Amino acid sequence: MDIAADKKAADIVLMDLRGITTMADYFVICSGESTRQIQAIVDDVTENLRAEGVRPLHREGDSDSGWVLLDYGDVVLHVFAPTERDYYRLERMWKAAPVMLRVQ
Repeated sequence: MDIAADKKAADIVLMDLRGITTMADYFVICSGESTRQIQAIVDDVTENLRAEGVRPLHREGDSDSGWVLLDYGDVVLHVFAPTERDYYRLERMWKAAPVMLRVQ
């Protein structure tokens, strides 16, 4: 979350999915205001975690689509443009998952 915050990601949310689904333990959801910012967030997260020896298992989307998903197994990062985040409403879809941290 700190890496995304360093790139000025907006409305960062950490959701605890344990006990709700087996697909992941946590979702980190954040927004970028432009395709350039979305890409910068994704690049910085990828580079910082790679330096720690952690690589994503899967990646979906791209900054031009307004949504990028990085799947690290137990943690899935979603980086959205504001309109796509409002459209998909993951926080509402997973409302049973407690929000552990929110950085606005």
